[in-house]
Parts: sequence; structure tokens; C-alpha cells
Amino acid sequence: MAGTRLTLRQLNRTLLARQMLLDRQDVHPVAATEHLIALQSQIPNPPYIGLWTRLRSFKRDQLTELLESREIVRAPWIRSTLHLVSAADHQRFQSVIQPALVRGLRSFFGARGADLDIERLLSIAKPFLETNQPAIGALRAHLQEREPQQNKEAMAYAVRSYLPLVQIPPSGTWGVGTRASYTTADSWLGPANPSDLPSLFRRYLAAFGPASVMDFQTWTGMTHLKSQLASALADLMAYQSESGRDMYDLPEATIAAPDSIAPLRFIPEYDNILIAHRDRSRILPDEHRKKVFLSAGRVIGTVLIDGVVGATWNVKKDRSSLILHVKLFEAKRKDCLRAIEEEGNRLLRFFDEKASSYAVVINTYD
Repeated sequence: MAGTRLTLRQLNRTLLARQMLLDRQDVHPVAATEHLIALQSQIPNPPYIGLWTRLRSFKRDQLTELLESREIVRAPWIRSTLHLVSAADHQRFQSVIQPALVRGLRSFFGARGADLDIERLLSIAKPFLETNQPAIGALRAHLQEREPQQNKEAMAYAVRSYLPLVQIPPSGTWGVGTRASYTTADSWLGPANPSDLPSLFRRYLAAFGPASVMDFQTWTGMTHLKSQLASALADLMAYQSESGRDMYDLPEATIAAPDSIAPLRFIPEYDNILIAHRDRSRILPDEHRKKVFLSAGRVIGTVLIDGVVGATWNVKKDRSSLILHVKLFEAKRKDCLRAIEEEGNRLLRFFDEKASSYAVVINTYD
């Protein structure tokens, strides 16, 4: 495959443009969520911040109301992790990502999940979920009562992997803890409307491209996809990275100008922009990766400075005051510090517009 070679700067600015991070957009939150395909939601607050940093005039109540009205749902999704996804996209792509969920069962439970009678478990779980909308703990107990010889965690995970589930609000809404209630996706959203893998790949490229098939596999948690995408690849634009890696893009998509101005942006924990490529150098310098990926499952909040991750952040509450702590990877000029403080104060007011005081504290990694 031969294609135009793109610089790292071009890939960076194109990613930022497609992620609505060069300019905040006047887009409905459902449309934004669908453009991004999904917002990772291991904990409830980050998707709200992810939309705030991308959209003009976004309010927290907007997303909460969309969860309550079933237009957006929180569900186990790509990479077997919790995401917020539009109801339409969930029912469109759930069957496409199902192999990754099943693979997750094998990875996490191995032999404990190998001899489970999946059909029996689903016949036990489905009516219980639809009638009771239980927490996972209650589902585990119900399965254990019916199948006492099997591992209850493996059984519940098998149900989660093979039976499309969604969480019931207030699960997934701002400020809510990790406890969640579940039901089946079809009972909550109506019948599925299945799509296919090439359609999902095109949607991925619209949000994260240009990208390689390996990048797409990293984002989905799936493997061996090139043969399944072979016919679709022929209709795409071909590019290469500076290192010669083959990449693909939509024919109608635009490559952003490398000199595009990239405003300072606060990126929430777990945001897919940091997880959606095998090679993350277009957004995160390799030497700083361990500062952002604190463990296998934890991705800390970051600050984009001139388009790349240049700091981490977290918010702490002291009585009725809010304090934003920013840790720079290296010292910055005064204009950058001023931009951090200005945008940081806007972020704090998004967290709580009624706090008694706000403060932005900026330090540097030793």
C-alpha cells in the first residue's frame, strides 16, 4: 500500500479537529456523542467534562436529562468497559463489538468461565434483570442460588458479555457513585438494528482518523480485523505515518493544517482520545506516558498544551471551596500559565457554580 506521508503534527491537528478540540462546537450532545461514537464512563463525571471541553454552552443537566430519557445510555461497551453511547448507536453496533466482550470473559476468568452453560445462564438472568433491574451483586446472588457449583463472578460477567445490558439512571449521572442497576438493552431501548464492522470502522475514522487497522483494534479491543475489513479498505484513502505505518481515512475527510492553533484544553480521566490508537505519540509523548496511565485501568485527567498532553490535573474539595491542581511536565511561559488558570477557573465553575471560592494551583513534576 502506498500513500501520502503525514507528519506527526498533521496527525495531531487532524485528531484535535475531529475531536472538536480546536474549536468548541455548537452541536447537540447526542450528535456529539455519536460523532465521538462513545464516551468512556468508568466513573460518572468524566463524560460530562468531555462534552464540556468540546461543546459551547454545554450544561450538566443536558446529559443527565438525556440519560433519563433513554436517548443516551451507560453500558458495558468497547473494550468491555463502561461507556456512554447514544441509544441508536448502542442498538446499531452492539452485535459488532460482541466478540470483544466475549474475549474479555476469557481473559478475566479463564478456566472459571470456560465450562459455563451460557444459554442456561441467560435464561435465568434475562427475566430477573427485566423484572427487578438489580445491581450486579444481586444478579450474582441470583445466579449463585440457581447454579451453586459455579463461580458467581464469572457467571455474572458471562451474562454481561453475552446479553446486552444497560444501566438504569441515576447510574452514570453526575456525582453518583459506582453502585448501578441493570436491565437488558432491548427492554430499555427496543429492538436492535444491527450494522456491520466496516460501518463502525468508518465511524471510527471520522472521529480518530487517519488510523491503522491496529489502531482500530486497540480501540475496539478486537483482534484479526484486517481480513474482515479487506473489501472496505479498498474504498478508503491511503496514508503513511512518518515511520512508514499504513493508515486509512475517509475519502471525504479533511487533513487539518499543521499550523492550526490548538487552544488549551482540559481532558477528563479515561477519555478515548488517549486510548484510541496503538501509537499514541500524536497526542501523548512516550516519555510522559507513565504519568498519565497510572495502572492498567486508570487514565488520569490531562491538559492539552499546544495540542499535546503537557500536564495532568485533578479537582479537590475543601469544605465549600474547589481547588484545581495542575502538574506540568515541564516549566511553561507566563502566557501558558495564564491560559491554564483562565480555563481552569471555567472548569471549576462547571464542577460547581455555587462553591464559596475557587483556586488553581500549578506545579511541575520533579
